[in-house]
Amino acid sequence: MFLKGKRALVTGSTSGIGLAVARALHAEGAEIVLSGFGEAEAIQALCDELSARHVAGDLSQRDGCEALMAAAGPVDVLVNNAGMQHVAPIEEFPVEKWDMILALNLTAAFHTSRLAVPHMKAAGWGRIVNVASAHSLTASPFKSAYVAAKHGLAGLTKTLALELATHGVTANCISPGYVWTPLVENQIPDTMKARGLTREQVIEDVLLVRQPTKSFVQPSDIGAMAVFLCSEAAANVTGANMSMDGGWTAE
Repeated sequence: MFLKGKRALVTGSTSGIGLAVARALHAEGAEIVLSGFGEAEAIQALCDELSARHVAGDLSQRDGCEALMAAAGPVDVLVNNAGMQHVAPIEEFPVEKWDMILALNLTAAFHTSRLAVPHMKAAGWGRIVNVASAHSLTASPFKSAYVAAKHGLAGLTKTLALELATHGVTANCISPGYVWTPLVENQIPDTMKARGLTREQVIEDVLLVRQPTKSFVQPSDIGAMAVFLCSEAAANVTGANMSMDGGWTAE
């Protein structure tokens, strides 16, 4: 329970990877602040399960990020996980989707970090964990906005690590390969359309083709890595991009 007395905000934490991270941090004693979409009853059930609060905020907008951070209060652990995806050839990529993906997957992490850092510096301790992607290290066709945003998130993480290195605050990325979450499942139809493939072909020949283990990363694996990065054992792990991609980026 080494996070007892620490407050952790996890964005995009009402499902998928974010929820797994929130559960893992809660198991170590952290006070959890959830943020994300969902039915009110389902969110309340998660709050009851994790003894957590849920705070709202449109992370695609600066004022939404500021409202979220104000409602959350000072945080000791910040996990930037909220994101979205769209798959389309560059010449057909909707401009509004580009803007939204960059805002949610990258710019929101800038806003939450800049607002979280003063408390972390004052406390002399803090952990920023950015959930990036194998696409922070490599690229795939038809994902221009997502790849650009995740590369940017990796760069932001390195910069934060250098700025905060003498303040007891670390900043790291976790870069998973394909994790079986709604984000991945929901991109299958677009990929089927873009490539003219069946659902099974998308899973086997697109999603897992570059993942040598031929298996999806589990959300709980990412939760465990986030816990490690928050531990004292990881006090000198900062600016790192932790690949959890079944060997994808090793090739």
